[in-house]
Amino acid sequence: MTSSSWADFQAAEPAFADTVRQRFQQYKHHVLATVRKDGSPRVTGLEVEFRLGEPFLGMMPNSRKALDLRRDPRFAVHANPGPDAEMADGDVRISGRAVEVTDPAVLAAFIDEVKPPEPFHLFRVELTEVVRIGLEGGDTLLIQTWRPGRPLRSFRRGNDDGSLTDAP
Repeated sequence: MTSSSWADFQAAEPAFADTVRQRFQQYKHHVLATVRKDGSPRVTGLEVEFRLGEPFLGMMPNSRKALDLRRDPRFAVHANPGPDAEMADGDVRISGRAVEVTDPAVLAAFIDEVKPPEPFHLFRVELTEVVRIGLEGGDTLLIQTWRPGRPLRSFRRGNDDGSLTDAP
């Protein structure tokens, strides 16, 4: 599956990228899904830091999620829906591959900005899919999806028969 940097996503769909970034920045803690050694999913909490122009996933050394990503870099991060879970700003998820950061200059710049507890693992994000689902008009879902090399797609799903229709 083709992956893309955050910069490429932002260049392709700047308004959508801003909406997704803002949604992740509303709350500190989010939910990460990784793949365990046996192939089953592991779901854990983490913080997503938008620094140096892209999202980073930081975690404690040798944590299960870090070891999962080192073995199999596939992940999905679901933005915290908020305290009331009404998701007034939509439900957002990014998926892709997590690439461990080993460049000393990038690590130093991240440490300088974030001041994380050390030691830690740091992963940058290569996107394979970005999804936002929100309510439109109270009872219609607006589903937006972006994948590398494709334009943003929007669908609507009403309460009637549950079918999807392309949104203009």
